[in-house]
Order: sequence, then structure tokens, then C-alpha cells
Amino acid sequence: MFLALENRYLFDKICSWESIGGMIRETLVGWMLGVDVMARKPASMYRRLKGPAYTRRKFIGGVPNNRILSFHSGNRRAAETGGFAVVLELRANNDCQIRHTALEAARVISNSTIRNEAGAQGYALRIHTYPHHVLRENKQATGAGADRVSQGMRCAFGKNVGTAARVRRGQRVVSLHVNPEHYLTAKDALRKAGMKFPTPTTTRVVRGAEHLKGLV
Repeated sequence: MFLALENRYLFDKICSWESIGGMIRETLVGWMLGVDVMARKPASMYRRLKGPAYTRRKFIGGVPNNRILSFHSGNRRAAETGGFAVVLELRANNDCQIRHTALEAARVISNSTIRNEAGAQGYALRIHTYPHHVLRENKQATGAGADRVSQGMRCAFGKNVGTAARVRRGQRVVSLHVNPEHYLTAKDALRKAGMKFPTPTTTRVVRGAEHLKGLV
């Protein structure tokens, strides 16, 4: 009994975000210490639109914060005043749910790609969707002897595990404002961003096609 409590305390200490920044997975650490923990479910479980949106946070407790650091990157003022001649948009080809971690991953890779070429003030990137929908999961224990403790209701309501944006077919997800000389880099940045989403995507030039002769 004392050993189990000591292992649980050590597990909580190791897996704390303040200690290691969340770099060690809880399941692996729990397995090494002999502590049963909940395994993370794959993201493919949440990509389909099923049922009504679960968004009333006023009546929901314990909703995890989304990981999106910023919805605007680059020179936002120039983009809002028409300072960039070319505007590209990344649109979803299917209805789906995009988790907040996928949106942040798309923002990071596209921002770093265009920033290295155009500079800090030579572009404007925006994430247009917000993860309003709260994801729920019926957590079950894993590991040795888990079948004795994980038997419960089927189709249970579950607990909050994250948030996601519900996206419709043809909806704009990411937009990028650049100058004509950085068009190819911007297109590649949106291509990389689309690889983070659970749906095929399409990149469109919505403004400035006359400046891109021979490239579009």
C-alpha cells in the first residue's frame, strides 16, 4: 500500500508540466512505475462531425485551454489595410473536426516557413477557425489488470479532454497575405499546414492573381 502511494506521488511529480515541460508521456512513466493511467486516444476518433456541438462552457467545468498561441502572425496592420498584393486561402475539402493541437501545429509550420523567406514584417498569417467544440472521452484504465477496472457503461457521456473546430466543406481555415515575390513560398507554407489537418485541403488565390503571371 505504501509503495503504491509512493509510486503515485513520484508519477505525479515526474509528469508535472513544471518539472519537464510535458516532454515525457504519462503512459510510459506510469508503466515504469507500475501505476495505471489513462491512455490517449488517437485523433482519428474525433475528426467526424457527429451530433450537435458541445460548446456551452457556461455549464461545462474543467474545459482544457486550447494550445493556439496566436491567431494572427506577422504584419497584421498591413494585411488589414491592403498592404499585401496577394492573398491565399487554405480551405477544407470535407466536413470534419480539427483539434486545437492540429491548428497550432499548422500555424507553427506555416509561420516558420514563410517567416524565413519573407521576414517578420513581410507577411500576415491568420487562423480563421476557433475550437469552440468541447471533446469528451470515456476514459478507461490501461495496463496490467485493467480489464478488471475498466468495465463500465457503453456510450457513456465522458469527461472533457480537449477542444476542436467544426469545419464545413469549402470553409476557409488559414489565410496568408504576401507580396508577389513570395508567392511560391506562401503556397508551400499552406501545403505544409494542410498536412496537419484530417481532411484534404485546397489552396486558392483570392486576390492578386494578375501579379502572378506564369505561376498560377
